[in-house]
Amino acid sequence: MSEENFLSHQFEASRDHLRAVAYRMLGSSAEVDDAVQEAWLRVSRYDTSDVANLRGWLTTVVARICLDMLRARKSRREDPMGPHVPEPIDETREREAEMADSVGAALLVVLETLQPAERLAFVLHDMFAVPFEEIAPIVGRSVDASRQLASRARRRVQGAPVPETDVSHQRAIVDAFLKASREGNFEGLLALLDPDVVFRADQAAVRLGTLPEIRGADAVAQLYKGRAQAARTALVDGEIGVAVILGGHLRIALRVTFNGDRIAGIEALADADRIATMEVEVLER
Repeated sequence: MSEENFLSHQFEASRDHLRAVAYRMLGSSAEVDDAVQEAWLRVSRYDTSDVANLRGWLTTVVARICLDMLRARKSRREDPMGPHVPEPIDETREREAEMADSVGAALLVVLETLQPAERLAFVLHDMFAVPFEEIAPIVGRSVDASRQLASRARRRVQGAPVPETDVSHQRAIVDAFLKASREGNFEGLLALLDPDVVFRADQAAVRLGTLPEIRGADAVAQLYKGRAQAARTALVDGEIGVAVILGGHLRIALRVTFNGDRIAGIEALADADRIATMEVEVLER
């Protein structure tokens, strides 16, 4: 059997699984068909000889496509009458009816309230047991941040609101961090950073003059000492983070992760296209 025929056979064998992933991500039978077809167009051009887990690889390809579709749907804002409601499956199509029943209409409605990255992390991990190490590169975040996304989504799915005390506490930590940064308070910065804190930056942020990765509280504190003049505490995709506003425009978004009372990770994103897909709300003092 040729490699192309083998790939086609494996793809067809995984089609129902891929449709299940896409349906939980998109909630639309028409978009599911589009996502799976796009996945085939992409994978058919790849050399898969080195892929050890073809089914898992196909799952991540479909997940990436669905994430792009969710972000595009969000950016178009095509739903002025309210949130997107999953369209019913044509019950004459037995497999799709079974798919809808297996998910549940109520769960699909709740999934529609999640941010795209939250939805992907929850669906892949909680419904398909994909490890966070594989989810992290899809959503472009660290493993810990991906775990937080799924946890946040899980609370919403279970009907439990995200504790305000957590959000308020994290906001206070970031507020104090930015204050220490502006004042050049090195010791104050150290007190708010986990000893093993990791700072990461995308290529756009690196072009602005930072390193792609910095590890350790001393080094990260030195990076931020005397800076953050244009930084404001913000909600970044629903989570406490930082917005850097220059000339009235959002130039850099910082995703922040926490370990108890200290900052454990900072991810600087300056790519304009990527920032355009994010929801960033500056929090008033």
